[in-house]
Amino acid sequence: MLRVRWAELFPTRLSLFIFIAYMALFINQGILVTASQNAEKKYNYDTTLVVLLTEVIKLVASAILYCRNESPKKMLLVIYDNIALLGLYFVPSLLYCFYNNLAFANLTLFDPTTYYLLLQFRVVITALLFQIIFKKYLTARQWTALIMLTIGCMIKHIDAGGTNKLSDGHNIFSQMLSVSALLILVQSFCSSLAGVYNEYLLKHKGVSVDIYIQNVLMYLDSIVCNIFIIVFEGKASNTFSFASLQDVFHLNIVLIMLNSAAVGVVTSFFLKTLNSILKTFASALELFFTAVACYLIFGIPINIYTVISIFIVSISVLIYSQNPVDNQPKSVKAHQDEVLLLQEPSEV
Repeated sequence: MLRVRWAELFPTRLSLFIFIAYMALFINQGILVTASQNAEKKYNYDTTLVVLLTEVIKLVASAILYCRNESPKKMLLVIYDNIALLGLYFVPSLLYCFYNNLAFANLTLFDPTTYYLLLQFRVVITALLFQIIFKKYLTARQWTALIMLTIGCMIKHIDAGGTNKLSDGHNIFSQMLSVSALLILVQSFCSSLAGVYNEYLLKHKGVSVDIYIQNVLMYLDSIVCNIFIIVFEGKASNTFSFASLQDVFHLNIVLIMLNSAAVGVVTSFFLKTLNSILKTFASALELFFTAVACYLIFGIPINIYTVISIFIVSISVLIYSQNPVDNQPKSVKAHQDEVLLLQEPSEV
């Protein structure tokens, strides 16, 4: 009989809350971005500026959260003491920078449900990178769950004859060979590598550093990376013009930035308390909640293939729950083992 090991999946109530919040915010992000498009599926605002301002909001939020208990001077001293970690965070910062900018581009090519579907290419990529970076090899059961997860996500848009149409009139196989699919693959790789590497910094290189300080370090790097891309593309004069700034300060655009900022902060807690493998399952579950939301909001139909996908992914999640990946920092794991030991009845 299958038994879900909830204590290993979600060590604390906070970790379960983080899991749910992560999914809800990501679903909301795809819907908000799609709703901000005009009739031609284009944006009437500078998306690179939105990404940059989002990183600024994340930085300010993390700094304020840290300074609730510590002084700004202490924060600056801690940042100075961890200047090497600041350098290491340039890797995930640059990858997330590419990911966030590609998200706007890809959501003009695909509806939110299809977009999250194709992003599931990152499932196996994440698993491979996880093994390489953490030297923790997945079991046959975990690989079975991951493969089923991928199949469940991909079957959503494959009809009986393999000719299901996507938004631009081509079948899914043509899409997979197109430039738009290449962009999705690049975005998937950026997401996977950034997530696993960020988890590595949170749990190993920076395990003794406050999570808010780690967020501050990454968002400082992210701002630099975004400015570099804007300058490199020769868009500085347009991006930082008064007209561009005026365009982004509309309610729907501000909501996109605030929601995206919340996603960034919650993601760091997700990787700190859980792991990047479970993050891929959260991303897969987002697909089906997004399908329902898009049906209600945009009228995008739910067909039998969506139902089949939900069933396969549900089974894969259940299989994974029997033997979840344990990748907590040693200090945290030791503390939990000590708590469990104290809770056990003593022998007389």
